[in-house]
Amino acid sequence: MKVIEKAQSLRMFVGGKWQASESGKTFAAVSPGTGEIIAQIPEATREDARQAVEAAARARSAMASLGFFERAAMLHRIADVMERRREELARWLTLDQGKPYKAEALGEVGEAIEYFRIAAEDIKRLETSVIPSMSPNKLVLTLRVPRGVYAVITPWNWPLTMATEFIAPALAGGNTVVWAPASSTSAISVKLMECIVEADLPAGAVNLITGPGSVVGDEIAGHPLVAGVGFVGSTETGRSVARRAAGKHVMLELGGNGPIVVFKDANLDKAVEGTIVGCFLCAGQSCTAGERILVEASLQDEFVSRLAKAASALRLGDPFDDETTLGPLNNEGVAQKMDEHVADATGRGARLVAGGSRASGFPTRLFYQATVLSHVDAQMRVSREETFGPIAPIIPFSTESEALALANDSPYGLLGSVYTRDINRALRFAQRLETGWVNVNESSNYWEAHIPFGGKAGKESGLGRVGGHFALEQMTDLKTIIVDVEEG
Repeated sequence: MKVIEKAQSLRMFVGGKWQASESGKTFAAVSPGTGEIIAQIPEATREDARQAVEAAARARSAMASLGFFERAAMLHRIADVMERRREELARWLTLDQGKPYKAEALGEVGEAIEYFRIAAEDIKRLETSVIPSMSPNKLVLTLRVPRGVYAVITPWNWPLTMATEFIAPALAGGNTVVWAPASSTSAISVKLMECIVEADLPAGAVNLITGPGSVVGDEIAGHPLVAGVGFVGSTETGRSVARRAAGKHVMLELGGNGPIVVFKDANLDKAVEGTIVGCFLCAGQSCTAGERILVEASLQDEFVSRLAKAASALRLGDPFDDETTLGPLNNEGVAQKMDEHVADATGRGARLVAGGSRASGFPTRLFYQATVLSHVDAQMRVSREETFGPIAPIIPFSTESEALALANDSPYGLLGSVYTRDINRALRFAQRLETGWVNVNESSNYWEAHIPFGGKAGKESGLGRVGGHFALEQMTDLKTIIVDVEEG
């Protein structure tokens, strides 16, 4: 399973130049699929982070002076470079993150390309209003203008998608960016940065710094020259980022433990298929994963049987094998949480139907079997916490009101889905479900890049919206201009 001959020595990108950390320190990028060191990455310091913010601040006027169509052309150039390097990007994504090359990595590259293309087109149509004035001689105009420097802090599970959903609209809006990716997927982040650099942006428009989030992420989130912060990650880290970014514009996409609710009148084949995607895409390492499967009690036995069969048919293996549909977990912390949640559930009476442990015979201990648990209750850790692994916990319910109460009994409120043939029930349930997004008769992991995505207020899944013009509107300021028009 050896896939790389020699580890590459990669660099950060600050102020238009590739560079090492000022400390000279590096850290190893280790492939979760092979255990090999695939690259050496600069370990940035707080001083590196400050230099990156200052470079972005210097580039503000150059970016803001670009016309809307010039910015659109710039974003299309980035997408064009990514198209040309699609297979290379997908290969590095598989090496660095672990997701299967054919089944998932190529698709994520395509989605990241789409974010740049969408932002390029949305900026051309970012219309504003002319507002009636109380005075007959006044003309009231509104304009969308850049906010300034955006700090973008992104996770390891979707390292291309989560980065581009912020970087693309930030640039479209005329902002500059300082990007701090997760340490465990810094290598693929450098490869994306290479594409951005090749598209010939103003020096300092996008800056990449690599290193511990507690250092570089913390520094850029609180820097006084930063106007806005876009963060994707855990709820706990999100709270820390929000505190550091107090007074700035903040967009947070945080944790999820979204329910998939299956009523007895559902299309069972479709519900099982959607649950497989919801629980096992990206090895379950998704904030939109269906980590609580609520099934009407009279349907539970048949649903569990079908789901276990479908889960057992997933191909766990070498992520570069075309037949592989389930790759390794990205890091040991996630694997340990899987171990703990399975042990807690079975210790409290849940039944292990499929999987339940790490798989043997692979180069690393990060390959985890697709796991199905039945007879789960709402007090088990797998119900209360975000597992972030390949697991499908089945919780039975008897009535619609009970299903809604169970679904809403969660600190999270990002995304959920409901399966039923009754359109009235579907719409009623969707309106009452306390999440920012609801899919009806579709997997919890289904989304489109131009649709507004984010958590419900009052829950722990973040604030703000990414996706299409909704992100672009949030990453720009609305300026009002009043003109007194003299009579001729």
